[in-house]
Amino acid sequence: MPAFHDRDPSVPVIGWDLGGVHVKAALVAPDGRVAAAVQARCPLWEGLPALDAALADLPAWTRAPARHAVTMTGELTDCFADRADGVARLAGWAAAALAGSVAVYAGRAGFVAPEAAGAVHADVASANWHATAALAGRRLGGAGLLVDVGSTTADLIPVRAGVPAAEGYSDAERLETGELVYTGVVRTPLLALAATAPFRGRLTGLMAEVFATTADAYRLTGDLDPEADQQDTPDLRGKSIPESETRLARMIGRDRHEGEAADWARLAGWFAERQLRLLHDAAERILSRGDLPAAAPVVACGAGRFLARRLAARLDRPTVDLADLLAPLLAEGAGPAGVSTCGPAVAVGLLAAG
Repeated sequence: MPAFHDRDPSVPVIGWDLGGVHVKAALVAPDGRVAAAVQARCPLWEGLPALDAALADLPAWTRAPARHAVTMTGELTDCFADRADGVARLAGWAAAALAGSVAVYAGRAGFVAPEAAGAVHADVASANWHATAALAGRRLGGAGLLVDVGSTTADLIPVRAGVPAAEGYSDAERLETGELVYTGVVRTPLLALAATAPFRGRLTGLMAEVFATTADAYRLTGDLDPEADQQDTPDLRGKSIPESETRLARMIGRDRHEGEAADWARLAGWFAERQLRLLHDAAERILSRGDLPAAAPVVACGAGRFLARRLAARLDRPTVDLADLLAPLLAEGAGPAGVSTCGPAVAVGLLAAG
């Protein structure tokens, strides 16, 4: 169904991606172009008041009257009894907290009213990947592989004939098909990437502790955009290079002074390679279906789009950044990095705007 009954072209559309860790918002101006895209930290596991706090931290335009299009992944958060409860309560929050009409994205079922979201929770739950893939497909007009690497998870979605062609839909299904890889460039514990690691000529076991995350590794490699680095560190200390080295050293039972900067950079690069291999394995699994042409590009987006670009090179495929794909739809002030990081919010906003 259409996103809104009140299709007043003078009213902007705001796309929302309500996650369990971040809230993302994108402003689509009345001229149909994306004017801004922003992200705020949101520890949703603490309860719905975290959404209120995130909304208060976002720019004033997010609280102004608009037509609001909402997608979500936060229904999985353990403050909810189950996904159905999460979908219903997040949709209810949006209807109550956002100024203006609200439509909820139900993926393959289109848009629904907030009060109807609970009844189609299986379509609504974690459907943000579908919005991004649908928009990417519309812009491509043909085939491609969307690779959206976020802070916590990565989506690898084949697109054929301009539409999403995923074999799975739910989180559980996509975990089985390789279209969802639960790994990201900020929050993933390094222990999730390997059981051992090389250090100074020896293979050492890793501490079974969340001493360090991928954010620590990518700070040391220089890949992580500070704007995407919004989460607390495991030890609740700073994000400097020395502090990141200290956390990395703990993973192999050492103190920072037991290695040089080059040692810690090499170890960080090794963990980055391990994460890339996870994505490479998933991509090869998808490509082995044989239904994407060799020239079909990788569409890179998310906070970890740098990793998506490396994956494209490893697959020997061309790559295009989502922000570049959307360039004709971006206003002058819309930063490409923000658009790419907030891809699902941008996508659901543009889809709703028509």
